[in-house]
Amino acid sequence: MAVSTQRTRALVTIKVLHTVVWAFFVGCIFAIPVAGMMRRFGVAWILAGVVLMECLVLAVNGGRCPLTPIAGRFTEDRTDAFDIYLPEWLARWNKVLFGALFVTGVLFTLWLRFRSS
Repeated sequence: MAVSTQRTRALVTIKVLHTVVWAFFVGCIFAIPVAGMMRRFGVAWILAGVVLMECLVLAVNGGRCPLTPIAGRFTEDRTDAFDIYLPEWLARWNKVLFGALFVTGVLFTLWLRFRSS
């Protein structure tokens, strides 16, 4: 197998894995207010904890996913989405957009939890 084919396969594998992990965390972010509306606050807090653990991983890695430097070994491309299957604009604004959605979802869930207490 040619070296370029091996590099391409490795990069595709990393991009698929990165996209699946990203989708998992986006699902967690969207599920937090849904769990709150269903009054499943324990589930909402677990989901928030999972997302916060990912935030810790990103913080420890200088704000980048640990898969990014691994993907970088297999390509010279450094566009915003070189390591994940997302549109460039979404990859660029990912942390801002989903960070705001996460905070909003947690605040909404807190409001639901304490509004009738």
